[in-house]
Amino acid sequence: MTRRRAQEGTPVLPRNLHEPEDCRAVSEVLSRVGDKWSVLVVWTLGGGSKRFNELRKALGSISQRMLTLTLRALERDGLVTRTVFPTIPPRVDYELTELGRSLLDPVSELGTWARKNRPAIQDARHRFDAANHNTQRSRRA
Repeated sequence: MTRRRAQEGTPVLPRNLHEPEDCRAVSEVLSRVGDKWSVLVVWTLGGGSKRFNELRKALGSISQRMLTLTLRALERDGLVTRTVFPTIPPRVDYELTELGRSLLDPVSELGTWARKNRPAIQDARHRFDAANHNTQRSRRA
């Protein structure tokens, strides 16, 4: 964030808490780590390196194509490394980088928050849907 210079003991605060450059940076990173499969791949690789088929089995319903795209994107962003071993057939392992491992704590916290608050969110959705269903009925009548 851009900061003003302190004058005569005035605390240094951002001029504008909504800096477009900061928002773009946050949005760009969240679009990568916030999608469904990236978070699950990072979480799964938190237990150590895995081969492609091990990851696919651990993730369950992910398609081969989606896993390939997700791993490539995570590798491009520096969160995952891909190591090819010269065996027959070639063996490929995926592992979190140091940057990827630094994402494990926030992902874990988000998962904990989601599990803890899921019932409250479901209740809110039911109330919202019920209220909007009644509103839509009134408009039709």
